[in-house]
Amino acid sequence: MRTVNFPLNFVYPMQDNLTPNTASINIAHVGVHYRTDEALREVNCMIKAGRITGIFGPNGAGKSTLMKAMLGLVPLSSGTVLYEGKPLMQQLEKVAYIPQRSQIDWTYPATVWDVAIMGRVKKTGWLRSFSAVSRQETKNALKRVEMYGHRDRPIGELSGGQQQRVFLARALAQQADIYCFDEPLVGIDQKTQAVVFAVFHELAAAGKIVLVVNHDLGESITHFDDLILLNRELIATGVRQQVLTKENLYRAYNGQVMYFDDAA
Repeated sequence: MRTVNFPLNFVYPMQDNLTPNTASINIAHVGVHYRTDEALREVNCMIKAGRITGIFGPNGAGKSTLMKAMLGLVPLSSGTVLYEGKPLMQQLEKVAYIPQRSQIDWTYPATVWDVAIMGRVKKTGWLRSFSAVSRQETKNALKRVEMYGHRDRPIGELSGGQQQRVFLARALAQQADIYCFDEPLVGIDQKTQAVVFAVFHELAAAGKIVLVVNHDLGESITHFDDLILLNRELIATGVRQQVLTKENLYRAYNGQVMYFDDAA
């Protein structure tokens, strides 16, 4: 870890303009308000397929808000979010979204299998029986995250890491084009973290969009190809090495911050 003390008189460079790419998610002039509070303003960035992209920033920076706004879970006050040239909110069948664990009711009477196979609902339709294909895909997904042996256990009896792996399996069973994870690394064990990142890399290698909200500037940051650094507005975006500069981190965190420097 490296501790950085930033000069107070630094002049911040302007960000380069981004050329839209229809194969990516293009976020243009996005703003979000919660009543009179401006949560995000003028966010412009691209999220590319085939890469692991992290949304980083301090508490209250708007990281989760940006992801939710992209998916229509909170309303935009301005701007657009396009995927392949069309509004992403009109293509949510292509998206697998895993919210923060704190937003999930772990007392709900469901088994590991029940939760994982819910990833097949969009392809199956509500109130319809799951096909043999859906059951096989769910089985494969649970095996991939090493949770098939726990398929009959109530979800509330699992550890935090096991619960996260089950929801990762649900996302895999969905067979989406875009994978959005909100703080998936909070409260998990090292084994689960290894499984999670292995799956992220596999999805990126398969040409999927992998978008992850995270707050940890530790060693796990080396798994990310691209970063979006926020503090209510866009501080920087691009490859990890370009974003994690002293100047950008000063703008985002307003002072001293510790981060992992893999070049040190």
